[in-house]
Amino acid sequence: MIRRTALLMLIAMPLLAQGADSPSLGSLTSALKDPLTSMLSSKLGVTSDQAKGGVGSYLTLAREKLAKGDFDKIAALVPGASKYMDSAKQLGAVSGPVKNLAGLNGSLGKLGIKPETAATFVPTVTDYLGKAGGGTVTKLLGSVMK
Repeated sequence: MIRRTALLMLIAMPLLAQGADSPSLGSLTSALKDPLTSMLSSKLGVTSDQAKGGVGSYLTLAREKLAKGDFDKIAALVPGASKYMDSAKQLGAVSGPVKNLAGLNGSLGKLGIKPETAATFVPTVTDYLGKAGGGTVTKLLGSVMK
């Protein structure tokens, strides 16, 4: 719980700085409800839909490559993980198996994420989840991206 609160604070700080004198209550509320999407939008300049679809594509690949128990550890770090994966399908990023990193990059491309942004998207999500879940999660995610 303390780790999650600290992560939320770290994510909210750039939003406060971006908002100059007075950030909107809506932007702060959004960051607290969905910190991963807010962080990706802020850091990488992607839209909320691109962030949701990208995370959903990422999680879909993780589900394909990991044992159920291992995937459950990852999904537990992402509130609403199944909604992210549903978003990826609804947005057209995932229409079948993602299979590998090239497939994930293809999914990100379908969302309109430029290749140079896609190249930083995956490590950014991996870093975020690794910090939240620790070394075991980082190792699991590393095996997914090979």
